[in-house]
Amino acid sequence: MKNIIKYFKMQGFKLCAVAVILAIGFSFASCASGADNASVKYSGTIEKVAISPNNTVIVKGDYWVLRAVVTGTEKPSQTVTWSIEEDNKASGTAIDSSGKLTIASDETLSSITIKAVSILDKEKSATTTVKIIDNPAFSEKQPFNDITATQLVAGITIGWNLGNTLDSGANMYNTLTALQLETRWIGVIRATTQKTIDTLKEAGFNAIRIPVTWHKAMDKDYHIRSDFMARVTEIVNYAVASDMYILLNTHHDEEIFKYMSASKEASFKAFETVWRQIAENFKNYNEKLVFEALNEPRTIGLSTEWMGGTLLERMILNEHYQLFVDTVRKTGGNNDKRILMVNTYAASTNMLAVNGLVIPKDTVPDKIIASVHAYAPFNFAQNGRDGSTARWDETNVNQTAAVNYVFNVTHGKFIVNGIPVIIGEFGALDRNNEEARAAWAKYYVSQARYRGIKCFLWDNNVSDPNGELYGFFERRDNTFRFPLYLQGLMEGAGVR
Repeated sequence: MKNIIKYFKMQGFKLCAVAVILAIGFSFASCASGADNASVKYSGTIEKVAISPNNTVIVKGDYWVLRAVVTGTEKPSQTVTWSIEEDNKASGTAIDSSGKLTIASDETLSSITIKAVSILDKEKSATTTVKIIDNPAFSEKQPFNDITATQLVAGITIGWNLGNTLDSGANMYNTLTALQLETRWIGVIRATTQKTIDTLKEAGFNAIRIPVTWHKAMDKDYHIRSDFMARVTEIVNYAVASDMYILLNTHHDEEIFKYMSASKEASFKAFETVWRQIAENFKNYNEKLVFEALNEPRTIGLSTEWMGGTLLERMILNEHYQLFVDTVRKTGGNNDKRILMVNTYAASTNMLAVNGLVIPKDTVPDKIIASVHAYAPFNFAQNGRDGSTARWDETNVNQTAAVNYVFNVTHGKFIVNGIPVIIGEFGALDRNNEEARAAWAKYYVSQARYRGIKCFLWDNNVSDPNGELYGFFERRDNTFRFPLYLQGLMEGAGVR
């Protein structure tokens, strides 16, 4: 028996010795794979290291992943050692080996310097300054008038779209600044200001739609860049300061939001993640901020893209809308009773699209708005090809019928069932026919108002003859390009 015990004791000692040796070995291996990796064989020359994005902005309590690009001969390793230069930073402010930079909520520094050093040549490095800001969103719940969706729509006179701005396109993982993402389609000289919104309010617009394309400012996990979110928030705050009704949406995000069976689960994940972040950021705003789930949700390139889509697509779209409502409500704050807006498939007035929209179930009653887009009649308002016309004639039944169809269809489907309606986009191309557009605008908006429907003018800032000429308000100097057109809009809205 004693011999057996002695045997196991000896074996135990051997096992312990092996374990210690393995632990030491792994320890050396770990160090070797890090910044001082001496085992990396590289006979080339490192030319430089660059950090992307450069001079970024991060909100306290948020993060972003920086990327290092190492250039040189013979395809050098892209691995770098990351560090923060400041010793007096908050303890929670840190950068990990992947370049993920987290800014502590209690950070007192207004900026920090990040350094990236090549593991192949410690003499080759790059630095960038990261600006640290407070989140401009309201941190405390604002007074909230708990009205119905119908009451909110009734308070709108006429709205305007901040088009081709925050909704401008860009690829994911780009290195553009938040300002560049805002102005790449219109130029920095037209960046949105408080004066922009104030001028519109003074002219009679008491509502603004703020289209935003989000996927251009997010990472692979759909985390939205805090500098872009902060810029969106600043613009929303301009509208709040002008006491405007506000529609805030997801716009050209078809790259991540899909309505086919094969991609719907990934789309649900992206959609929920994006809307959770938006809702969290704006949860303390008052009732005049409305969340619009999607813009013109559709499958681009499908033969039925503008004809109501397929039954399956409409069903999947309705699932997105239910997820939208559920996600927003869970974020709390004022979002437990915030008014929300959903669009038909492609925001179309096609009967398949209109009848296919299922108003999502909600935890609170009377908080959903239905929306469509309608450039009618087509040949006058939108057609830029053969068959178009610059003439508007209120006695022409073909023209007026096209306008009234929009309102009759939406009134019959939604309003009579207690769901208010907003025309999220409408307008008429400039064909050097301002008087005709003014008369059309008065008719269009007044007919909508008669049925309790409110309209938001599409303004893409385009005045180039080769583009879609919906430019209306010149943001360089905050002037209206077409005063007669403006007058027609306001007369139709009952403002003048």
